[in-house]
Amino acid sequence: MPARTLAEAFENARSLDAPLAERLDIFAQALRELNRPMAEAVDRLVVRLKKSRLAQKAPGVGESMPPFLLPDRAGRLVRLEELLEQGPLAITFARGHWCPYCRIAVSALADIADDVTAMGAGLVAIVPDRQEYAAKLRAEAQAHFPILTDIDNGYAMSLELAFWVGEEMEHHMRKRDVDLDSAQGNESWFVPVPATFVVGRDGIIVERHVDPDYRTRMEVEAVLAALRKTVKA
Repeated sequence: MPARTLAEAFENARSLDAPLAERLDIFAQALRELNRPMAEAVDRLVVRLKKSRLAQKAPGVGESMPPFLLPDRAGRLVRLEELLEQGPLAITFARGHWCPYCRIAVSALADIADDVTAMGAGLVAIVPDRQEYAAKLRAEAQAHFPILTDIDNGYAMSLELAFWVGEEMEHHMRKRDVDLDSAQGNESWFVPVPATFVVGRDGIIVERHVDPDYRTRMEVEAVLAALRKTVKA
């Protein structure tokens, strides 16, 4: 039975026992059916971002992952080097606690967290949300890995991953009660490209997924495979 609301479509997609790509596509199709104006605005935004070659200069495979120092939900500053001391790491950027695609993706990562820990590797998510909202995302996803706050998208900008959503998308987001002013503590309406980097203990990127179309993400099985390969290297 088709979902009657986006909230119902979100729950259906998140709880589905299927590859992440299929879950995300189910929600994207529901958005197109239930809120076509917003879905078409997303299409136009993605075209704009791809034409701008956004994220083209983001770090690539074989390059060093730039260091970060970001607060966790308790305000403790976490360094990239500190996390890599514990093993290879998958770093994922999410747009925020309000984004249904990100909520589905973070939940999917939470499902593999025990397997990641068992192999001696780690996960971390980075959002531009203030700590209280980052904690909300972590709790909803039941994620037992850090979700760090990238204040004012500073780290994402340094990687050329941040973009302005634009007036059209801001209009649609506000209609859905998404308030980035409160979530991020600024009025910029910038968000990161939802990229994922798999990094070895030496800080070198061994795999990545960077796509301005935020309806697509790195499949969790691909994250596991890349981490497994890196652990054995």
